Amino acid sequence: MNCLLCEQKLASTPSWQSLFAIEKTSLICENCSKSFERVDIKEEGDPVDHVTSIYTYNEPMREYLHQYKFLQDVALAGVFAEELRTELTGKDAIIVPIPMHPQKKIERTFAHVEEMLKEARIPFEDLLLKTNTEVMGEKTREERLAMRNLFTIKPGSEIQNTTYILVDDIYTTGTTLRQAATVLKEAGASRVEAVTLIRAEK
Repeated sequence: MNCLLCEQKLASTPSWQSLFAIEKTSLICENCSKSFERVDIKEEGDPVDHVTSIYTYNEPMREYLHQYKFLQDVALAGVFAEELRTELTGKDAIIVPIPMHPQKKIERTFAHVEEMLKEARIPFEDLLLKTNTEVMGEKTREERLAMRNLFTIKPGSEIQNTTYILVDDIYTTGTTLRQAATVLKEAGASRVEAVTLIRAEK
């Protein structure tokens, strides 16, 4: 098997774990893995009560995200599955992925955050509907901060008086998470936390 990013052959050493299919499967090589820089930022705030971001937005991460999201390389969904499992497994909360607008999902052929959660084997509930088709990455910081009404609760969904954890790929200004958290709290959520794979410079 070759690395999904640089296409170099992955080193493989037979082990008893692999015989029982319990060994962690690497999708990328050690060099590519080491190129991603962890930041492990944890912040308290409002309306998002707690935010955890795992990696910084360095050049290798930028290239990964471009290949995964915009070149539609869905095979990359599992690259950070172990990291997401570590952050989300065992939490007494309902996991909610930040959604794409339905039209954008058709264009890209898959919902990138949902695919990452599936690969990490994290159960989630699809509770939010994105109402705006504009791409956040194409906007300036000021334009992102000024945006309103990005989300609504999906018709037929019931929001409980409990904790929800939003999951997104990248945190820049926090506008997306704040708006999603506000909608959930207004609908009855008692607490909203968030986990993002990447933290970009504001």
